[in-house]
Amino acid sequence: MDFHRVALRLSAERRVLCPDYRGRGKSDYDPNPNNYIPPTYLNDLRHLLTLSGVHHVVIIGTSLGGLIAMAMSLMMPSAIKGVVLNDIGPEIASNGRDRILNYIGIDSSPPNWDAAVNELKSLFPNLSLNTDDEWLEVAQATYRLDDKGVFHPNWDIKIVKPLRRPASIPDLWPIFHALDHVPVLGIRGALSDLLLPETFEQMAATHPEFTAVTIPDTGHVPSLWEPESERAIDTFLDRL
Repeated sequence: MDFHRVALRLSAERRVLCPDYRGRGKSDYDPNPNNYIPPTYLNDLRHLLTLSGVHHVVIIGTSLGGLIAMAMSLMMPSAIKGVVLNDIGPEIASNGRDRILNYIGIDSSPPNWDAAVNELKSLFPNLSLNTDDEWLEVAQATYRLDDKGVFHPNWDIKIVKPLRRPASIPDLWPIFHALDHVPVLGIRGALSDLLLPETFEQMAATHPEFTAVTIPDTGHVPSLWEPESERAIDTFLDRL
């Protein structure tokens, strides 16, 4: 649901696969939270592409999805034609990471949709949303109602469990450079606390075919509804 508007727009001319990772949206929750790790998601996506008969793909990856895109290029390089990295890179700022982990690990339960919108505005004041309808659309993608009409996050809050393990984050630059053989479009929110400007600059400087686009007055994460994002994605896809 986060990417319904983007998928709907692109599907006018292209085949679009927009999966819910396990533990999110309409996908099943894993009984073992320790399976909520990138190798599991990679295997799920490999099966999805196989079952869908898709042999070549352009990936639009937001946040975690961008990290998965880098790893997919490492595992199946011949399948990747190009990648859009939305506000993610090989260095993740600790402040932004901690903020997101705290957010996704709490079973928040606002009493109604207005309260849900207000909660999102408080947590993410720098989202590039301009109207009440846009905020409500994001809220409806973020929360679900259970059988008793109680609000919950639209994901298994246990996905945070393996992310809180006391282990250092590996060096992701070699994984990023697995993308060196394909064009990459990097989109960054100018106010992002996850992808810092110096990291973004280094990505552009060290990748052979990197297009960098910064969305003004926007934090983590750009919706990809912004006119700047839509133009950049359309131009990028047309060149592949």
